[in-house]
Amino acid sequence: MILFPPSKLNLGLQIIAKRNDGYHNLQTVFYQFPLNDVLEILKDASLGHGTCKFSSTGLLIPSGQNLCEKAYFLLHKDFNLPGVKIFLHKIIPMGAGLGGGSSDAAYALRILNSLFDLKISSNKLMEYALELGSDCPLFIQDYPQYATGRGEVLEEVSVDLKGIYLLIINPNIHISTKEAFAEIQASQTEPCKHIVLQDISTWKENLSNDFEDSVFPKHVVLKELKSKLYDLGADYAAMSGSGSTLFGLFTEEPKLDSFPKDYFVWMNKL
Repeated sequence: MILFPPSKLNLGLQIIAKRNDGYHNLQTVFYQFPLNDVLEILKDASLGHGTCKFSSTGLLIPSGQNLCEKAYFLLHKDFNLPGVKIFLHKIIPMGAGLGGGSSDAAYALRILNSLFDLKISSNKLMEYALELGSDCPLFIQDYPQYATGRGEVLEEVSVDLKGIYLLIINPNIHISTKEAFAEIQASQTEPCKHIVLQDISTWKENLSNDFEDSVFPKHVVLKELKSKLYDLGADYAAMSGSGSTLFGLFTEEPKLDSFPKDYFVWMNKL
């Protein structure tokens, strides 16, 4: 069975407070878009129960960051799964604020649920997904969602970017979660689920990502890329998640300048 795990944008991202468990309460709107990996999982009768063979092509996956295998073994604990082969073609940049690893993990759960007819409900799948990572539950569903808590409390929000041009730029900078949170300041603002329902022309003044204040001073190129997106005519530009991807939303198709060869650049009409 083959599925195509998508990427996500954060439309606004505010850190509300640090929690006693070490996580942070936040608010954000997750918007999925079709920059996809390719994930295939096949039954393999030659493999014993609880056996998973993983292979990948495309971008190199660092050791210990293969969430697809973790998804398999998470379900195996409860369902004694037969052996499988997992193939992942990795396209979504990693450590880039686009949720690629989380998406792969959630889609592995979705495939395994269907492949073995486990009849796991969406709500229960979301519980499994949360064990794999805070961003994983959002990919169990396919619509925009407003997230609170540590990102796991989700509700549907009716933002629609259909017809908007999306430009993604990643300068191949890795920003660790520890680095991103090192100097983050908690903020209290209007819920972004309200702002994204307003005309996109209002977002520049009202919709923010708190991580920009802590990340931009250390990585000036990211601040410069945000400015460049506005110079290209973006109606709204921001960093996604904790970086290092910048995105621009355009009502008119932008004329692209050249970017360094090692940058990841992607554009599509949504």
